[in-house]
Amino acid sequence: MSNTSEIMKREETTPEKTRQLDTVSPNVDIFENDDEILLHADMPGVNKENVSINIDNGKLTLSSTRQLETQGAATWEELGDVEYYRVFSIPQSIDISQVNAVLSNGVLQLHLPKSETAKPKQIEIKAA
Repeated sequence: MSNTSEIMKREETTPEKTRQLDTVSPNVDIFENDDEILLHADMPGVNKENVSINIDNGKLTLSSTRQLETQGAATWEELGDVEYYRVFSIPQSIDISQVNAVLSNGVLQLHLPKSETAKPKQIEIKAA
C-alpha cells in the first residue's frame, strides 16, 4: 500500500466541521426592593424552551441559544446564531422555592424573592 492511498482514506473519515456558536453576555438590568431582586436580561430571538436558569451554591446561571431560521443564501449576516451565557453571585437570602421567570418580547424577567428573615423589619419602641 502506498502513502497516497492511506492519506486518502484518512481524509474520507475526517468529520465535517460544524459552525461554532458565538457566546455573548446578555445585557442585564438589576433592581432591588424590600421584597425581591428583579433581573431583566435582554435575549432577543430566544424561545423559552431554549432558556436555562440554574441556581446552585450562590450562583445564578443564565444560558440560552438563538438560532434564526433562514431562507436562501446569506449575502450579509450580522445577527446569526448565538449562545447567551452569564453568571451572577446571588445572596443566600433568596427564597429559591419562590423564584419565577417570564420571557416576553426577548426580555427575560427573573423575580428573586427574599426570604422573610432577609426583609427589613421596623422595630417598635415601647415606652418604659
